Amino acid sequence: MVEEAARSNPAVPAPEDPTPPPPAETTATAAFFDLDNTIIRGAAAFHLAIGLRRRRFFGTWDLMSFGFHQARYLAFGENMQQIKQVRSRALSIVAGRSVAEIAAIGEEVWDEVLSLRVFPGTQALLSDHLEAGHQVWIITASPVEIGELIGRRLGVTGALGTVAEHQDGFYTGALVGDMLHGRAKAAAAAELAERQGLRLEDCYAYGDSINDVPILSSVGHPVAINPDVRLRRHAHAVGWPVREFRGRRRRAARSGAQAASWAGAVWAAGLVLRAARRALRG
Repeated sequence: MVEEAARSNPAVPAPEDPTPPPPAETTATAAFFDLDNTIIRGAAAFHLAIGLRRRRFFGTWDLMSFGFHQARYLAFGENMQQIKQVRSRALSIVAGRSVAEIAAIGEEVWDEVLSLRVFPGTQALLSDHLEAGHQVWIITASPVEIGELIGRRLGVTGALGTVAEHQDGFYTGALVGDMLHGRAKAAAAAELAERQGLRLEDCYAYGDSINDVPILSSVGHPVAINPDVRLRRHAHAVGWPVREFRGRRRRAARSGAQAASWAGAVWAAGLVLRAARRALRG
């Protein structure tokens, strides 16, 4: 049952049940889901980067950098400076590449990796909202193409994300507007609500980071999923429900995050050694 899958950490009491009401009680309602660490374990863009590396879009040192940021993200949550650094490098990598080519690689990465990293508890909530007749939107700082791809595969209404500029079907290396992050997410949700005739006080939002507070605060039913330390603290202070899908205990989640951080460091070191060996053989 969905209720069983979405059961919260026993150490973290939920002030209210975030399960959506039956269809008869819902009109003009939407649910907004963050992507990274809310729907997908870790950062979806990191796994796309691995797919691009295999196709020689960039070198080992770039992959090491992305791996380091992924390990830190799993261990400590979002960091705006990190996000900006990764965004800048990612834009330079795809500049001049075709949108169709990146989209095709994204489909392969979903089949190979991302489909296996969806949190079952979050997927159950997605299904509940869809069955209740709600609109379901992914809203993410990741490229909108990633959000749309995952949205199609999960059968949701649509996706909002950061838009990379392209002309004549090729990326230019620039953004259209700013990253969809923090307050920008709340603004995008408000604009969508106005266009779709949604009542934000009847809507739901799910996020994992303290940077999701603006959009969580803008709806009537906010829920923290797999929250970082600061969001967990804020959720308790204001009485928001908390759902932990990474494990049954926070201790296990913290241990897993620390293990991921060490694993990321070891993995990066291994890449350096393999690259050095290949260079010596050459």
